[in-house]
Amino acid sequence: MLENHFGLSAKGTSVRTELVAGLTTFLTMAYIIFVNPDILSTTGMDRDAVFVATCLAAAVGSAIMGLWANWPIGMAPGMGLNAFFAFTVVGAMGYTWQQALGAVFISGVVFLILSATGIRRWLIEGIPQSMRSAIAAGIGMFLALIAFNNAGIVVASPATLVTLGDLTQTGPLLTIGGFLLIAALDALRVPGAILIGILAVTVVSILTGFSAFGGIVSPPPSIAPTFLQLDILGALGTGIVHVVLVMVLVEVFDATGTLIGVAKRAGLLPEGQDHTNGGLSRALMADSTAIVAGSLLGTSSTTAYVESASGVQAGGRSGLTALTVAVLFLAATFLAPLAGSVPAQATAPALIYVATLMLRELAEIEWKDVTEAAPAVLTALAMPFTYSIANGLAFGFVSYAGIKLLSGRAGQVHPATWIIAALFVIRFVFFPAG
Repeated sequence: MLENHFGLSAKGTSVRTELVAGLTTFLTMAYIIFVNPDILSTTGMDRDAVFVATCLAAAVGSAIMGLWANWPIGMAPGMGLNAFFAFTVVGAMGYTWQQALGAVFISGVVFLILSATGIRRWLIEGIPQSMRSAIAAGIGMFLALIAFNNAGIVVASPATLVTLGDLTQTGPLLTIGGFLLIAALDALRVPGAILIGILAVTVVSILTGFSAFGGIVSPPPSIAPTFLQLDILGALGTGIVHVVLVMVLVEVFDATGTLIGVAKRAGLLPEGQDHTNGGLSRALMADSTAIVAGSLLGTSSTTAYVESASGVQAGGRSGLTALTVAVLFLAATFLAPLAGSVPAQATAPALIYVATLMLRELAEIEWKDVTEAAPAVLTALAMPFTYSIANGLAFGFVSYAGIKLLSGRAGQVHPATWIIAALFVIRFVFFPAG
């Protein structure tokens, strides 16, 4: 049955190889079951329900990717968009988390339409590489700022806005130690380095009395506090269009780049092959469907995980790898007590290390061309300094179009960039408080 459905022999793989690859991918991305509830619970969402929603959204998304697209790519709520959901949409803009979930649902539907019609590919082709790289780097810096603040490494200051916290306190020391451990393990190519780092800091935190131990295994808690709690009508009626725009843009760049990148490493997209082939089309649709499913369960946008490359490296070539990831995420729903025992100082090192990986994108910016570099820098800097991914995108696209126009290079700007820039200008005119 497995051979017939996944075509294992044709892909040069076996059941054992796929299972090992699935376990490898799961270990490298399982940190999200601890980090996502930590972030989303700041909005008032029930932490245990978010934990279950995170596991189920990852399971559903990975299962769809495996069974329908037959690609070895794991899915789960994405880093960056969960921070945008919690700290910008709810925290800064003042929307309820129910309305934010409604916006996730709407973005998922829009994403489905874009994927089905081919507009998604047109958008990707229309956004310059420097801007795409800057968006990833800016989100990384935004995540790092959140982590530094959660850990007490960076604190507020009336004189300088932010300043260094007390590094002799337990919290900052745990975070610093966790980051060093994660970086060292990853340098040694240890699978699941981020997850190991989170668990190690949690153990030390419990042993030192810094945090309480709630146990390891129990029946899954109720998902009722977040299940079908999204407020779609409320989202539509509160001028949240610009929020949906940001979600769609980040999802387009992040998910599409990940899907194509990992698929190429797996040999699923040979050079010279049209990227609109059936496999990629199904993967894009699976990715879009997972966003809608996640919003119904009660979590921020679900996306393809670049950590899936670790499973590909272990030999994963078919959807059986993704299906294995799905089963393991289902099993993880029984780890709610452990998730509740993880302090913010244990997830902060993970956020900082993810930021480290995302900042590598700065190398892809065309630094010798100021019309490319200046908007990219504005994009990346505005995200942490205005505490908003939305503002960073707005600054970037508007400045990109403006600088190209004033320097006589308007012809270099793709229509997609003009449209996005115009939408952000309209957003600032009609929703200046956002």
